[in-house]
Amino acid sequence: MAEKILQINFRFSVTPDEYTSAVSEMAEDFAAVDGLRWKVWIMNESRKEAGGIYLFNDQPSLDAFLKGPLAAGVTSHPALADFSVRQFDVMPDITAVTRGPV
Repeated sequence: MAEKILQINFRFSVTPDEYTSAVSEMAEDFAAVDGLRWKVWIMNESRKEAGGIYLFNDQPSLDAFLKGPLAAGVTSHPALADFSVRQFDVMPDITAVTRGPV
C-alpha cells in the first residue's frame, strides 16, 4: 500500500506559548499512533495558525487515526477552530530526488 500524507491546519485562540506548552505534552501520544511514521508540527505565531504534516504507512492507518480518540480530542478542543484536513498520496520517485523523508 502507498504511504499517505495528512495535513491538518487550524487556528488557535490562546497565546503561542500556551499552545506550545499544551501540545508538547501530547507529543508522546502522537509518537505512539500505530502506522504513523512521523509528524512535523507547524505554527505561524503571528496568524495564530498551527497544525501538522503527518506521514502514515497506509490509508487504513490514517483512517484509524482520524477516527480515534487523539484526533477527536484535538478537533473538539475549544481553543482550536477552522480546521482544514487534507489527505495526499506520496509521490515517492520524485520525492527521493529532492531528499524527502519518505
